[in-house]
Amino acid sequence: MICDQSSGVVIAFDFGFRRIGIASGNLHTQTASPLKTLSVRDKFPWKRLDTTIDDWHPQQLVVGLPSSDHAREVTRRAEEFIVALRDRYGIPVASVDESFTSRAAHSELKAARQSGILKTRVRKDQIDSHAACLIAEQWMSG
Repeated sequence: MICDQSSGVVIAFDFGFRRIGIASGNLHTQTASPLKTLSVRDKFPWKRLDTTIDDWHPQQLVVGLPSSDHAREVTRRAEEFIVALRDRYGIPVASVDESFTSRAAHSELKAARQSGILKTRVRKDQIDSHAACLIAEQWMSG
């Protein structure tokens, strides 16, 4: 896979043991949009990740890392994910503190539901991909 240094696209990941939320970020507009949430079983969903990378040609990948002591195992697996992404795609991978992004995403989606913008119940996969948006936006603003 080839890194496109001029694409202006960032792909962000909200890493979890059960799901990985994915969002795209646009470096030119400094905005992010949810893409999808992938289920994680015993191993990383590489075929679906390959498709995402092939479709978007990002110049940067960003992974959220929890900073709390209670999340050591998640942090360890997320760090393995970062190394695997870097090795597999040859694209720069950054990490940002993702503490509370899932809570913030849930709150934002809940508010959208209450205001009528979001017409369906808030689902876990929506929270994960929205948290990935917050991760992308945090990296772009940093």
